[in-house]
Formats: sequence, C-alpha cells, structure tokens
Amino acid sequence: APAMLITLCYLYLWARWGPRSAALVRSTVRRLHRSRCSFTFCARQPHPEERVCLRIGGKVFCTGEAQFLDDLNRWSVLLISPFIHPEKLLPAEHIAFVTESISAQAENLQKGPDSSKEIVKWSDFCSPLAYKPGEPFKLIAEASVDNFSSLGIAFLEDRLQMDNGMVPHRIVYMDAVTPAGKSGLGRGEEEKSKLEEEREQEETGAGEHHHLHLSSCHECLQLENSTIESVKFASAENIPELPDDCSSRREEKEDEGLQKGMKRVNLTGKPPNILVYLGSEAAKERFEQVKSVLRECVDAESYTIYQLHQEQVLRDPWIDNCLLLVIATQEPVPEGSHKQFMTFLSKGGKILGFSSSFTFGGVQIKHKNKLRKAVHELVVSKKDRTEVKLNLLVSGCVFEEGMKGDASRVKVLSRLNNADEDTVIVQLTHGSSGGEAILSQAHLELDSSSMDVQTEEDFNLLKMSNPKRYEVLKEMLTCLGLSCELSEIPVLTPIYLLSPDEEIHLAFLKWLEGNVDAEGLRASSKVSLKFVSSCESKVEVTPSLMPVITEMGSFSSEHFSLETYQQHLQTKKLGKILLFTEVTTTTMNLLDGLMFELPEEMGLIAVAVRQTQGKGRGGNVWLSPVGCALSTLHISIPLHSNLGQRIPFIQHLVSLAVVEAVRSIPGYE
Repeated sequence: APAMLITLCYLYLWARWGPRSAALVRSTVRRLHRSRCSFTFCARQPHPEERVCLRIGGKVFCTGEAQFLDDLNRWSVLLISPFIHPEKLLPAEHIAFVTESISAQAENLQKGPDSSKEIVKWSDFCSPLAYKPGEPFKLIAEASVDNFSSLGIAFLEDRLQMDNGMVPHRIVYMDAVTPAGKSGLGRGEEEKSKLEEEREQEETGAGEHHHLHLSSCHECLQLENSTIESVKFASAENIPELPDDCSSRREEKEDEGLQKGMKRVNLTGKPPNILVYLGSEAAKERFEQVKSVLRECVDAESYTIYQLHQEQVLRDPWIDNCLLLVIATQEPVPEGSHKQFMTFLSKGGKILGFSSSFTFGGVQIKHKNKLRKAVHELVVSKKDRTEVKLNLLVSGCVFEEGMKGDASRVKVLSRLNNADEDTVIVQLTHGSSGGEAILSQAHLELDSSSMDVQTEEDFNLLKMSNPKRYEVLKEMLTCLGLSCELSEIPVLTPIYLLSPDEEIHLAFLKWLEGNVDAEGLRASSKVSLKFVSSCESKVEVTPSLMPVITEMGSFSSEHFSLETYQQHLQTKKLGKILLFTEVTTTTMNLLDGLMFELPEEMGLIAVAVRQTQGKGRGGNVWLSPVGCALSTLHISIPLHSNLGQRIPFIQHLVSLAVVEAVRSIPGYE
C-alpha cells in the first residue's frame, strides 16, 4: 500500500508539473538569450558559478556567465566557413551552440534515448556548422531559439538522438561565435577590446585565404633510379607567397554562399554512397530505373549511387561505406544477407525499401493478389502532419503491424484509401544508434511509363500523381538524413588550350596542323575535340564533341589563374600543355584522342572547375562540385624502368604529394 501511494503521488506530481518543465525551459531561454548569459543542459553536476533552473533525474538545466568557443583552428568546418561573418550567418532570433556527445561504451552509458518516448533527432532541429572529433565529439550548430529549447527539453527527458549514434552529454549555448582562430577565451572589457582589434586585423589582413601550391618536382625526375623514400616535397619555408586571388570576391557572393551552404550535412563520417540492392537480379535496366528516380530527388553533387550485387553483400566491406541502402527486389532476401542488413541498421544505417520482401521488427507482409498491377489511391502522412493523396501502382503486398516485436518502433506513413485501409508504407527504427528504415509496398520508383500499367485510365492517374510521387519520395529521403536540395546541372563549356611556355604552345599548334582533319577535328571514341582559333566560332558543346579554343589572349576565369600556374610550375615536361574548361563531363576523356601520339616533351594535363559525370577507375564515380581539385595528368613512364615495373606506386606517390603539399601550408600542419 505505501508503495502504491508513492507511485500515485509521483504520477500526480508528473501530471501536475511535468509539462511545466518544458515551459520553464522555453520561457527562460526566450527571456535571457539576448543577455550575456549561457544556458547548459548537461548530465553532470553543475559548476559552482552556474545556477540550476531545473533538474530531471540525473540531468540539469542551468544558467551561467557567457561562454566562448575554444580555438576554432582546431575545428573542421562543414560545407562553408561560418566564422568569417558570424553576424550574417545567424538570422534574427537564431543562436549558436555546442553539443558534446560521447560513445555509448564510455562510462558504461545506456545506448541511445528511451525508445518508449517520442524520439527527437538532433539534425531535425538545427543546422550543423563545424565539428571537432575526439571524446567528447563536439558539434557547433545554429538553431532558432525555440528549436534550441526543444533540443534541450528532449535531452533532459532522454529523448534526444544524435545522427552519429553517440550519446548526447552536454548542450551549451555560446554567447558569440568569433572569427576563425580568434575565439574569446576570457571575459571582461579588456578581452572584448582585444577581440575587436583582432577582428579588424583579420578583415584588413591578407592571411584569410590559404592557397594550395604546385611544389617543385625536380626530385621526381630522377624517380626511375630511386626508391619511394627519395621523393621530397616542398616545405613551408620554400613556398613563395601567393597573391590573394580570393580577395576580389564580392560581399554579396559571400552571402549567397552562406545561404547555399546551409543544407543538410552528412554527420556520420561515411562516404556519400547510396547502394541499390536488387537481389540476384543483374538487370542493368532495373538498376538504371531506380538510380534515375533517386538522382531526380537527391542533391547530385552530394551523393554517388552504386549497385550492391548479391555476392558483394557478404564479401565486401560496404556496411561502413554506405549512407543509404535501397532494397528494390520482391524476391526473398537470403538469411545471410538479411543478417548483414540488420547489422547495417544496428550501426546506424538507413534503409529504403521499394516493394521489397525485406521486413523486421514489428511488421509482417501479407499478400493480397487483387491489389497487384493496379493503381490505387494512397493517403500519405507527412512530417508536418498534413496528408497527401496520390495514385500509385501497388506490389500486391501490404504490411501487418504489431504481430511481433516492439510495436512502438513502428510508425505507419501511408494506407490505401480502401475499405480495409491497408498499410503500404511504414517507418521502423532499430537499435540505439539511429538505425532506421522506411519500407514501401507502393511502387514509388515507377511512373506512368511502367510496363505494369494496364489501362489508359491508370496511365492518366499515374501521370497526374507524378509531382506528388516525387514530393513523397523526397520527404522519405529527407527523413532518412539525405539532402534533397536539387542543384542545377551546369551547362558544358568550351575548352581552352593553354600553356605557361609560349614556345611549347606554338610547337603544339604546329603539331596539330598535321594531326587534325581539314575542319580542325581530332576524332576519338570518347570525346572528339574540334580546335578553333577563337571563342567566336559557333560550335555546340556536347558530351561527344567539344570545341578547343587555341587563342590564349581571350582566356579568363575566376576559378583559375594561368599566371599563378605558370609561376609555380617547376617541371620539365609535366603539365606544360593545359586543357582547361569550366564544366565538362569528365577530365578522364579529354586526353583520350591526344596522349598516344603527342611528342613526349609536351606533357598534357586536363583541368576542370566542375564535372557532370566525374569518374575514376573500376567504375568509381567522383562528386565534383566547385572547390574540388579536378584534373587528369598524362605521365609517360618507360615500362623497363623501376617505376614502370611498379605502376601502382604512382597513385600512392601522387596522393602522398597532395597530402604533403596541403600539410606544408601554415595552419594545415
């Protein structure tokens, strides 16, 4: 009886005061966020100078004096540098804060939030800006005042889930984010004035931008008779000062970049790969169909899409190299593969099922053949609690909920608009590391051109629903942590023939005279090059035919300086003949029609600002947004030489040279 009385009293107090704790947090943050005051949500005892406002279990919400970030040079910026103009980064009523999280193994912590409560995903309520690896793992983010409060409340109530599967340990509101590398560590007027002085120096100084450098490679010329240890790299002492090419950027472009940069960020640390599993099917057509739909939904400059073959599931280390697994086969998933998929989920993986037999947890599949190959109306529940009605083909299967497992981990996203209200799309969570799956028995990957469309009426219904189909798909992909902010595919541009050496440039033009046809065309199976004297020549740029402008006087680019290239190129052959373009399909193909017949002294290199179909060896796909170093270099090595007998060393030498070059720049050690 006493125990029951205590329980009843606890329930009464929770019902009476529980909702007020959230209101207390919100009102405190709203009232004090503009003052020189910090807010801390933590799972530890507060410091003596901090005032406890609320305590729930072992967690507290407290206030204290304003806090500043430590040295920002030790932080890795996500997408953009938010610390150049912090006053422009944070909109009105937005604040910056740091979230600290630790691995579940540390301090014998329970992994993840309480699954019986409504989970709050960290990235749904804020925009990450920078991170600092280690224990604890730290993330700087910005959020609205109310969203910051929501994160704090979820933390106190053990409902906050980090995207990387770690356990949130502390959330601290920072009074100010200072310029890169100049964070305020003290308090008081003296420190404030010092900070302002440093800000002014940074705004007027030329040290804001760092440049990569093409270092001397005279040692590499002797590489044939040497070992890998003999390769030397430029040090900080012998890198000449480079002109501040970036200083001409206009403020409005910076603002534009800040806005564009604020998009959903991959915080898992995994390569940005989307894998499509089709079971034992090797049908290229089916893969291309699914790939095409995904590419129309996700940001093409943020993700690559590959097929995961049946034999690779158990053989290859894909689990740690995949952001999203798409299962798009109706055939049964083998037991070994199913186990691998569950391992992927338990490590925080995300799965999207397109009419697949794959299920787990609290759902089972029920066959309803009368639904097959027919168009049905669906009602889809969106994240903002609105509903979308659309018509789609259905696989002939529906989901049954709550038959086994933890039903609280299952959320119904869509039902058929029929008498049985059959469930066709469900969202499930797995494990405590953020594993999540959205499984659909509606053919979201098929449109009106599908072979399964039987009647003209069905064709018209599907065509009318096509915009809503993409809306639903993007909602699901966003829910699984992907960015669906579509970037415009850039238009291909002409190529410029450049050379830092005028004699070599003239020699190359002389060589061209005898190696192109009457119209200046150099044909190739991949890309044919048409050499023209000026940009006035009206030649359409296509993936298979690209004009090459031979007159250097008309060349200009905001992304590439031939003068800087010329000053720092210190080779005898490499990189002497340059094919430069703003946008191309892939630099790999540009040299294809030239490199086997060009004289040895004319070292070819192709450089691009962006690639639309960047590719490497072995089917690798390269993401190529502005800012990447995109080039293909032609190297001629005698097969009988030491290096010629060990060709794979070249890629290691180049990789090592790039890393050493970057690390030789002050601040990047």
